[in-house]
Amino acid sequence: MQTIAICNQKGGVGKTTTAIHLAAGAAEAGRRVLLVDLDPQANATSGLGLEIVQGKSLYPVLIGNSRALDMLQPSRQENLQILSSEMDLAGAEMELATLENPLLRVRDALAPLRHDPAFDLVILDCPPSVGLLMTSALIAADKILVPVQCEYFALEGVGKILSLIERIKQGDHNPSLSVLGIVLTMYDTRTRLSQQVSQDLRTHLGEQVFRTIIPRSVRLAEAPSHGQTIYEYDNSGAAAASYRQLTTELLSRLGFASPP
Repeated sequence: MQTIAICNQKGGVGKTTTAIHLAAGAAEAGRRVLLVDLDPQANATSGLGLEIVQGKSLYPVLIGNSRALDMLQPSRQENLQILSSEMDLAGAEMELATLENPLLRVRDALAPLRHDPAFDLVILDCPPSVGLLMTSALIAADKILVPVQCEYFALEGVGKILSLIERIKQGDHNPSLSVLGIVLTMYDTRTRLSQQVSQDLRTHLGEQVFRTIIPRSVRLAEAPSHGQTIYEYDNSGAAAASYRQLTTELLSRLGFASPP
C-alpha cells in the first residue's frame, strides 16, 4: 500500500478536486482506495456526496479516542472508502500541540491501515495551510503530489512547498519522502499566461511535472454542488477525460500500470 498526500499551501488550486478524482479514478480502475479528508472544511467529504457526521472523522483518532478503521465510510463507488472530516479538526492543531509527539499523530493514526490488505492506495487531502495537520500528513505520506494552478504565482508557491518537503526529509520523521509530481490545473488554452506557466514549470522541474494537464471547466466546478464527481456529472466531458488520463499516469508512476 502507498500513501499519497495531495497538498499545496495555497487555496483554490484544485487540490481537493484532484484528490477526489484521483481517488475515484483509481477505484474505477480497480484499485482499492481510501480517501482521507484532513481539511476541516470537509470539501472532499461533501464532494463525494457524503453527509458530515459529528464524531466521524480522523479527529477522535488523533486524540486517541477511536481507531481509524472504525471511522471509515463507504462511498457510492465500488472500491472507494472515505475517512471524512468535520469542523472539530479546525481545533485539532491546538489540542494536538499539547500531546506527546504531535507531528506523528497522523502517521500513527493511519499505521494500522498500512498492513490492511483492504487497500492498495491511501490519498490524503491536506488543508490549504502550512500548519500541524499538513506537516503531519507529509510525515505520514510516502509521496507528495502538488496541484498547481496555471497563474502568475505558481512557481513561487511550488518553491515553498518543495522547501517544506526538503525540511521534512532532512529531519528524522520521514527521510524517504519524495515528490511524486506536480499537476497543472485550471489550464485555460485561451490565455498566454497558462501556456507560459506550463512552460516555466516544465523548464524548471522537468519530468516532475505530469504530462496530463487539467483544463479549466465549468462542469468540473459545478459537480461538487451536486455531491458528484465529474465522472458522474459529465462523464463524456474534457475534464473527466483529463482526470482519467491523470489517474493512469499516477498509477503508472506508482507501479500500478496494469489493472489488478
